[in-house]
Amino acid sequence: MITSNPMSVRHPNTKIDTFSRRILNWFDTHGRHDLPWQQHKTDTPNPYIVWLSEVMLQQTQVTTVIPYFHRFMDSFPTVQDLANADWDMVAEHWAGLGYYARARNLHKGAKQLVEIINDTGDFPQTVEDWEAISGVGRSTAGAIVAMGLHGYGVICDGNVKRVLTRWAGVEGDITKSATNKELWALAERLTPADDSGHFAQAMMDMGATLCTRRNPSCEACPIHADCIAYAEGRPEFYPVKAKKKPKPSKFSNALVIQNHKHEILWLQRPDSGIWGGLWVLPLQFEKKTLGKKVVATSAEDSVYESENTVAEQIVDKWLVDNSLCADSITDGLLEAAPIKHTLTHFHWYLQPKQLILDNKQSIALTQHLEKADINLVWLSANEAKTTLGLPKAMLKVLQVLS
Repeated sequence: MITSNPMSVRHPNTKIDTFSRRILNWFDTHGRHDLPWQQHKTDTPNPYIVWLSEVMLQQTQVTTVIPYFHRFMDSFPTVQDLANADWDMVAEHWAGLGYYARARNLHKGAKQLVEIINDTGDFPQTVEDWEAISGVGRSTAGAIVAMGLHGYGVICDGNVKRVLTRWAGVEGDITKSATNKELWALAERLTPADDSGHFAQAMMDMGATLCTRRNPSCEACPIHADCIAYAEGRPEFYPVKAKKKPKPSKFSNALVIQNHKHEILWLQRPDSGIWGGLWVLPLQFEKKTLGKKVVATSAEDSVYESENTVAEQIVDKWLVDNSLCADSITDGLLEAAPIKHTLTHFHWYLQPKQLILDNKQSIALTQHLEKADINLVWLSANEAKTTLGLPKAMLKVLQVLS
């Protein structure tokens, strides 16, 4: 196995020296060459589309990303178009893709890139300069330079780490810095200096199509002859990760507050935090659990204030002051079950509740929110879906209404 010194790989130098050639030969014959952001066959590569695709592909499958990528390119064909776009338009294009901090960083990064282009006449040219762009980490920067500029860049994302840990038999926990450092050193050693963009494309394809998390296609793999995991007969043992802690669960009411025109109240989330800058129904936090244990409730003042936005607290107090209560939306004779939505750090159970206000009440609530400088709109479900940036959880709630 690889020890703390990555230069002590058990494979003979001849195997190491032929690693990239075998990967590239496989990719040229069997890899994917029709992805809309690929640049390995392009004489004048475009770093903008590589950057855009790399951000979208973080923790997201290719098949999911492709339609979003096309929409972005149709609406924002250049980085200047993206930088000049209103955030609401960017959010609407991103809605449903998840991990919304990426969209915020993308919009911010576009503005940073335009400033650099205005000053220098071109995109950043080095990995270090790309790492200074909002939301761009080491591997993403390497991919942009390698594929988007045809310079030298090294990638070591999740797909690459899976290939390397299996091939080299790395048994260290990949969430630990020592193992991560080891893998980066190995990736640098294996990446060809004169064709790193081509190699990056190939390694991504290896991890995505052959060296998959479950049921890898080892017999078709170009490096299986000297893959330690294959020789051991346990490829799915790698990569080694510490066991994840169980996620807590949060329970909230999702208030579908309608005016006399059957338009729904939508609130814009704060820029920071979950669903930053997106539009949501008013939520009422109820409790948080870990397993069967209740660890927090809305009855605790500090919890109430941290779990509900200012806008949600205002709506909640206004409803109480006006002796109004939303009713659970029912499905026939049965109460609709809470909607489960899983985020990175917790499961969120949303119970849709409906309340219809008369004209006087809706005007009063609107004025109450506007006095606190809360961004709000009243729109039908269809209008909201087509004009606002809604997180996927809100789309799930709207399905209950239809």
